Amino acid sequence: MSFFSIKVIWIKELKAYFNSPIAYIITALFLALSGLSFALSITGRFPEASMRGFLFGPIGPIGAFFLIVLIAPALTMRLFAEEQKLGTLELLLTAPLRDIEIVLGKFFAALSLLTVMFGLTLYFPLLLYWFGDPDLLPILTGYLGLFLMGAMGISVGLFSSSLTSNQIVSAVLATATLLLLWLSNVTSTLGDGELPWASLVRFLAMSEHVRDMAYGVLDSRDIVYFISLTAFFLFLTVRAVETRRWK
Repeated sequence: MSFFSIKVIWIKELKAYFNSPIAYIITALFLALSGLSFALSITGRFPEASMRGFLFGPIGPIGAFFLIVLIAPALTMRLFAEEQKLGTLELLLTAPLRDIEIVLGKFFAALSLLTVMFGLTLYFPLLLYWFGDPDLLPILTGYLGLFLMGAMGISVGLFSSSLTSNQIVSAVLATATLLLLWLSNVTSTLGDGELPWASLVRFLAMSEHVRDMAYGVLDSRDIVYFISLTAFFLFLTVRAVETRRWK
């Protein structure tokens, strides 16, 4: 595996993002909605000098964590689907590039853009430090949780994009998968009692693994969860690209 080959795809896809309005539109929407969550959390009836309102949303689930469920599919829906539709994927696959290099190049491009979006929100904790005295650890672990969940969301979106030539289908499939992973803990308690598979579905729920990070608690199991699922979906993407090569 060549880092130079990955870098070529990485830069190519980053340029494609910024040469179209999609990067600017998605970034603006993310900053507007996450900024609203932050503003409501520090100006409501019970304001607090923390980032938990920004991460989870002071009213309903619309915080930065949940926004990844919507943003990651939008960032990745074109990465393979558009190339399949335009017929340029065949040209890419005939180039002296390994499938894993193509997948990682596109993955790092989307993750880089998402990281820039997270970086633009750093003025929120700066405001907290300007007007209050927040704890540093929950801020650091909260951003770590955002990055890990973002990486997993990108890998899910990349896999969905590799399965179809329709960008809308790719976005819907990725959003549905991420929603299922975000809300799977809801199915652990149906009716009057806890179901036999409750512990498994709670472990699979993303919301369970980022909750402690928002409070400054860093558990190795949460990190392993996100890294494992990210690697799993990237592996599936590589396999999906391989099937395209031999068609």
